[in-house]
Amino acid sequence: MKKLLALLLCLMLALPVFALAEDVEITLWTYPIGSWGNQETVDALIADFNAAYPNIKVKVQFIDYQTGDDQVTTAIEAKTTPDIIFEGPERLVANWGAKGKMLDLTDLFETEAGKAIYETVAGSCKGADGKYYEYPLCMTTHCMVINKKAFEAADAMKYIDETTRTWTTEGFEAACRALTENGFCPVTGIVYCGGQGGDQGTRALVYNLYSGHFTNEGFTVYTMDSEENIKGLEKLQAMVAEGILADDPGIVAGDAISLFCNGTASMCFCWNAALDSNNRATLAENVEPYAVAFPSDDGVPALDGGIWGFGIFDNGDEAKAAAAKEFIKFMCNDDAQAPKSVYATGYFATRPMGDIYTGTEKEGNTAYDAFSPYFGGYYQIAPNWANQRTEWWNLLQRIFAGGNVAEEVAVYISKTNL
Repeated sequence: MKKLLALLLCLMLALPVFALAEDVEITLWTYPIGSWGNQETVDALIADFNAAYPNIKVKVQFIDYQTGDDQVTTAIEAKTTPDIIFEGPERLVANWGAKGKMLDLTDLFETEAGKAIYETVAGSCKGADGKYYEYPLCMTTHCMVINKKAFEAADAMKYIDETTRTWTTEGFEAACRALTENGFCPVTGIVYCGGQGGDQGTRALVYNLYSGHFTNEGFTVYTMDSEENIKGLEKLQAMVAEGILADDPGIVAGDAISLFCNGTASMCFCWNAALDSNNRATLAENVEPYAVAFPSDDGVPALDGGIWGFGIFDNGDEAKAAAAKEFIKFMCNDDAQAPKSVYATGYFATRPMGDIYTGTEKEGNTAYDAFSPYFGGYYQIAPNWANQRTEWWNLLQRIFAGGNVAEEVAVYISKTNL
């Protein structure tokens, strides 16, 4: 009898923890990362999870980049934060993690899958205190996009190396001039600065023009006041003044994307693989998206990258925190599920996972992996990041209202390098 009891005890201990636990309800807030902002897609992913963990109910709230940060801030103040949130290190690590609002996920990185995460990605998920506040699922390299039909009509494709999809600053300016002079579109491109949405695009546009850097190598100081970056801003200011490029202080990236998709603009400075997939159905007949790197003086760009994953807010409930970790492990580590989770984003896995797009309706996304060699440093974890984002679009508004570039940049630096 004792042997039988011992055997039963061993079997019980071998069962998943939540096979024995009471029902638990956890909340997930997700920004629109690829199709993770789509109710039907997320419902299907959660159904997969519930097939393995029927006793963990996941309540989902979809938030956007216009109001999501304010919603989280309000929830933190009211102590009503979700259990899990899906976004990037600039929020999970440099903001909420640094403020002590997130749980340490170091143990997840000690799993077999966790140890396989690319080193540069894992490093970006770690706070200054050495704790991991994000467990990454996917990554991508941001780029820009042109309307190939408009460029061909204006004989401007000659300024782009179609093998590498790169071009020079000189070629960029020449293409904008050709498009304008030939009247193939109402505007060439729009430097949007109505808010922080898609601000990675305008930053990359500026610092690539003359091979500048947005921060120092250690990601501790903002360097927009460098000679190269001031020159880049002055170039854009001059192009807008000439009328071969537009600016709009009233729109953000989402608006600029819509204007590109409907053919109003012939290029957009905010684009990536997921945006390509998500906007195919909205394209006007005269629009053919063609992804390109940001122009640089030497033709060798340094592109911003995006990393997205899950974080757990410290809500003081151990059962919910444990359930949240099971959700994250299932979505990111399970051999069968992880590729589905990544596929839903339209991006690429943060650890070796094979080709998940070939032969699918998102097969075109594979082409975006060609930009990976140009992946620059993940500076979004620099200090004072949230404030910097506000100061960035304010800086652009002042410059395109006619402000002196060097003087306005000095104001920006004084408010960001605290």
